[in-house]
Amino acid sequence: MAVRLCGFLLLAVLVRGLHASRPAVNQELSNLFNELWRLDVNRMKPGIDYTISVQGRAGYVNQGSHVVLDHASLPLFSNVNENKLRNITTFSLFMKLLDNYERSTGITERVTPEELTEINLFLDAVLETQVMKRAHQYLVSKGKSSSDSRQFKNQLNLIWFHLYHRQRNTGPDSCGFEHVFVGETKSGTEVIGFHNWVQFFLQEKNSHLDYKGYQGYSARDQDLPDQDDHVLKLQFSWHGVVKPVGSAFIGTSPEFEMAIFTVVFLMNTERSTTVLVNIDQCQMELVVVRKGRCLGTAYPNLLSSNSRHVSQHAH
Repeated sequence: MAVRLCGFLLLAVLVRGLHASRPAVNQELSNLFNELWRLDVNRMKPGIDYTISVQGRAGYVNQGSHVVLDHASLPLFSNVNENKLRNITTFSLFMKLLDNYERSTGITERVTPEELTEINLFLDAVLETQVMKRAHQYLVSKGKSSSDSRQFKNQLNLIWFHLYHRQRNTGPDSCGFEHVFVGETKSGTEVIGFHNWVQFFLQEKNSHLDYKGYQGYSARDQDLPDQDDHVLKLQFSWHGVVKPVGSAFIGTSPEFEMAIFTVVFLMNTERSTTVLVNIDQCQMELVVVRKGRCLGTAYPNLLSSNSRHVSQHAH
């Protein structure tokens, strides 16, 4: 009996330790981000505005590998309402920015006057959305941003579009926007960044990208991805270079993604920040890495979907 009791107590301590090692859900940011989620009227609806096919679970692949088994014979996006994308101002202006960057790090970026105009128009459009207005209001209340919208625009421009060195011994070759939304390659052997569903769809449509299957779930995991999930972990190759595990929101507007990652960026000062939040039916970590006063990277790391974390907590 004593042995059984000791075993039970040891198990209880281990389970408690496992849960203690996880950060607590940031309820304040969860509340804010769910408000932004509800305000995101430009978000595309699964099964209506787009259709995805998650297919098979991808296997383990070493970083830098060019050889990978394909567990998805079909594209991830079987259908996207491109007319709607082009007719939503922020999406339309966002897509114009995607061809402004050199794919490989180590090549100095050149910003033309036309590209500066595109950035300005995009930021102006984003600032007009209710999503970014609410995020701005929150940041002002926390003393992290000026109430002046022009100064806030400058702040967003610095965080997302200011060029910096990602690879040494070159001119400025990267920025937060390029890394997160466009994607980059490093030394021709590694895909870095690339956390945006619109870019994924467009690159897949143009045969530059091959979806290999979903990632991040074990074979016995009940919480498998489905076609209405708003965050996915993915494996894919881009211009022949494999990304073993990537992650992205699906269907969300660029202003929603910029808003939540800007809030996490400005509410913390550590080089690398991870916050645990519940958004809609998903529990996820939002990971943000700084590059001085600019954004190095930002992405969601899905922990559970379909409100499974709610039922687990209830038990």
